[in-house]
Amino acid sequence: MTRTAQGNGDQMTPGGQANHGIRHVAVVIPAHNEEQHLERALTAVRHAADRVESEVPDVAVQVVVVLDGCTDRSPAVAADAAAGDPRCVLLPANFGSVGKSRQAGVRAALENAGGPAQSGAPADPMRGIWLANTDADSCVPGHWLLRQLELAAGGTDVVLGTVQPDPHGMHHELLARWHARHASTENHPHVYGANLGVRASSYLAAGGFPGVDFDEDQALVARLRRSGARIIATDTTRVLTSGRTAGRAPQGFAAYLLALARP
Repeated sequence: MTRTAQGNGDQMTPGGQANHGIRHVAVVIPAHNEEQHLERALTAVRHAADRVESEVPDVAVQVVVVLDGCTDRSPAVAADAAAGDPRCVLLPANFGSVGKSRQAGVRAALENAGGPAQSGAPADPMRGIWLANTDADSCVPGHWLLRQLELAAGGTDVVLGTVQPDPHGMHHELLARWHARHASTENHPHVYGANLGVRASSYLAAGGFPGVDFDEDQALVARLRRSGARIIATDTTRVLTSGRTAGRAPQGFAAYLLALARP
């Protein structure tokens, strides 16, 4: 869904990636019955991870896929995509909640990174860990993680990216309504769980994702704003996401598109 947030401008420090201070990037992807989209989503994320390892070799990358209550072939698809790639961690779960799935994914990511998983833990060691969040029905661009590292170089704590519905199979009138209401610009007013990056120290200090069934992204950003985190909203990391109107999460992005489609 469309969320409201405020960006603080895009500022960079000299040296860009070399001075970002991030030593570990974790991509967290909740998935519930996404066999049709998951392979493409993981392929795109792995490509973005490859770019980091190639251009910023001192930064480790891991990908955590939370397979929440899947009754389709999503676990098999994820296993095939992750085969032979030690960066990929598959986490079976039965939450029935995207908020709890994101919580568990972040917790596992921090544990794998050798850091504390509780919000009361010391925050300073966590400044070097970046949590990049997307969805199993979405496709990130190749520079997705690199751009977030660039923004982290300027001291950014939170990166709010944009999304664009996949026009394939989407009615042209609905797509036109979407673009009429969603100008993709710098300092945009939106929050999408499919394109959200946050420094681990800020995530923990704010209390993390709430364990709710929807609007977990909005709630997290509200917490981050109250905590004083430095937030940038940018269109430079735009993610392609499914344009379906029958989604997996109640009151999620698909539900928003369905409401937008009604006269």
